[in-house]
Formats: sequence, structure tokens, C-alpha cells
Amino acid sequence: MNKLKTIKGGVTAAKGFRAAAVFAGIKPSNKSRADLALVASEVPAVAAGVFTTNRVKAAPVRVSRAHLRAPQACAVLLNSGNANACTGPCGIAAAKSLTASLADVLDCGVRRVLVCSTGRIGVPLPLEKMTEKLPELAARLSAQGGRDAAQAIMTSDTFAKEFAIEVRAPGGVFRVGGMAKGAGMIDPNMATMLCLLTTDAKISKGTLQNALHTAVERSFNRITVDGDMSTNDTVLVLANGAAGGAPIKSGSPEHTLFTEALNEVCTRLAFMIVRDGEGVSKFVTVQVRGASSLQAARKVCEAVANSTLVKCAWAGNDPNWGRILDAAGYCGVRIREELVDIYYDGVVAVRGGTAAPTPKDKLVKAVSGDKFTVTIDLHQGKAFYTVYTTDLTEKYVELNLSE
Repeated sequence: MNKLKTIKGGVTAAKGFRAAAVFAGIKPSNKSRADLALVASEVPAVAAGVFTTNRVKAAPVRVSRAHLRAPQACAVLLNSGNANACTGPCGIAAAKSLTASLADVLDCGVRRVLVCSTGRIGVPLPLEKMTEKLPELAARLSAQGGRDAAQAIMTSDTFAKEFAIEVRAPGGVFRVGGMAKGAGMIDPNMATMLCLLTTDAKISKGTLQNALHTAVERSFNRITVDGDMSTNDTVLVLANGAAGGAPIKSGSPEHTLFTEALNEVCTRLAFMIVRDGEGVSKFVTVQVRGASSLQAARKVCEAVANSTLVKCAWAGNDPNWGRILDAAGYCGVRIREELVDIYYDGVVAVRGGTAAPTPKDKLVKAVSGDKFTVTIDLHQGKAFYTVYTTDLTEKYVELNLSE
């Protein structure tokens, strides 16, 4: 029997979670689309998080990191249209004010409220507009509100990103669900995005944090669209234990299944982000094998996956393997050019550092679809690494022009 089953829903698929969204007019050009979302647990939950490694961190990142030191959380407030980043002390004060106001509305401790923002950097948060909407937002909380919340955090996204799994473990049934946003400024450590995960499993804060780090490393830290890292990257997970049963302990069968489910939800959401990348037309898997170390494999992989030259070639259906070998050569890893093989969907393009006798039209066909795999074999060891990336088209420039 399959112990992991895909189910409908996102952040409200797990028991005891409710969500809602309202229009607050946070971005002046937005006249009607919901842009303020709330996800709340009916009972106090333990929470864990992973945040951007950018040295320039947005106010909501700083506030949420501080609030995560509290033993429990009850809600996450998220907005689109304004990043509340590079806004100085006023931005910190605004984020803290929102958490305090929402705590009053929900009748919970202020440190039990987490906050996430996405949108334009350097613009003051319209605090009054948002604060006055909090009572209405809380009143709309519903177990059917997950989709609305997922849509409210979209910026340049073209579709709402949700996924959920039900797990049948020896100790009982539990669920893991989530929502994410992201399309531009996507690069590992962490990929630029917001993601909120929920589960009704009972698990300790430390075990949850460790599981989240593992899941992020295997998913969101393996995707890139344009090589840019944001100031607001946040992945949060809330576990409220509403499924009942004994706590999940590290090393138990339940823990193995929980980790697998969390990894799967994060990976599915990460793939959605890549497919929805700004101005992209292809989903490309870059694999490096035969590296001398995992670090070396990762550096080569990320150099190729982030190369603008490589991405533009892919956009033009051009199997320009020279650009791939060039990126591998400048990434700081010692490679032996004469050992390198390169493949497009298993079709050999390079053998021993020079062109293979494969007809060009066969290589063009391999890169002309909307999904393909590039494999780079360094023949220097056994280490392996994978990154999921895209091409870049002219549309990316159009989408990122200032308004």
C-alpha cells in the first residue's frame, strides 16, 4: 500500500488550519486583487523556518526570525505588493506593529505571530491600509481558504502554487500541505520565494527544524531561474498535532515518512516555481556527475544553471555546449577539460572535451522541447549534484522593467 497519497488542498489540507485573503490595496496599481493573506492554526503550533542568506534582510525576515524563538506560533500574515525591505527602522516597526495588531485580533501572544512580505523593495509599507483589514481577514478564516491565500501572495506568478500529501504511518494518519510564490529572483540559498507549510503531525520543534533544513536543501536550494537572491526569502512550517497520536521521534518509521512527505511537498512546490519562471520557456535539469567532491559538483552545476549565455542559447534551441564547458571552467573547480563529457537528454554532445560526432540536428532536437536534461560528466570522482533551472527569453527583460 502506498503510504504517501497526494490530496487536494494546500495550507489547509492538514487538520486544524484555516486561511483567508482580502484586498488591502497595498500596491497602488492593484485595484481589486486580494493581496493580504492569513493562515492560522486552531490550536498553538510549533514552528520552524529557513530564511534568505542575503546580508540585506527585509524587516519581516528579521521579525519572524526573532519570533520563531518562542515555543509556539498561532498564525502567519503574508502580503504581496510590498517587500518591506530596505525600509530601515520604520520597516521593522511596521512589521512589529502588524504582528501586534493581529495578535490582538486573534487573542494570542504577539510572538506567536509570524509575518512575510513580497513585492517592491525600498517602498514603505502602507501600514494603516493593512491594519484596518486585519479584523475582516480574521473573520474570513476558513478551512476552505487555502486557495485564496495562495493567490493573494502571487506577484509576477501566473498561477497559485499549492500541494498536499496524506501519510498513512504505523502510528496513524497525518497530512503535510503548503503554498508558495516565486517566479523571478530565484537562486539557491535560498531560492527567492515565500513558502508556508503546515502539518497536523505532532513533532518537536527541534525535530521539525532539522526536517525542514533537509527538505529545503533538497528542493528550494536546488532551483534557479535568474541567479538573483532576494531579501525576503522565507520558508516556514507549522505543526499543530491535530492529527493526534504519539509525537514523531527522530529515527522512527513515522519520522522517515514525515521527512519523505515534507521533501515531496517542498520539491513539488519548487518545481512549480521553476516552471513559472519569469520569461522562461523551458524546464532544464542540470546534472553533474563524476566530480571529485559534492562541493565541486555543486559549483559546476550552479555555474552552468546560472549562466546567462547558456540560458540564452537554450532559449534559441541552440545546443551550444561550448558555453557549458566554459561555465564549468570558470567556476573555481579544478577540472580536466580532456575528460569532460556532455549530454543532452542522453545524446552525447561532447566526448573527452571536444565535439562528439553526433549530428547537430539531433542535438537541436534534444534542446528544442520545453523540458530536457543536461548531464556533465567530469570523470574525476563519484560525487553527483542536480540543479533545476530554465532558459531566459526576451520576456524576462520586459517583466523586470521598472513600472
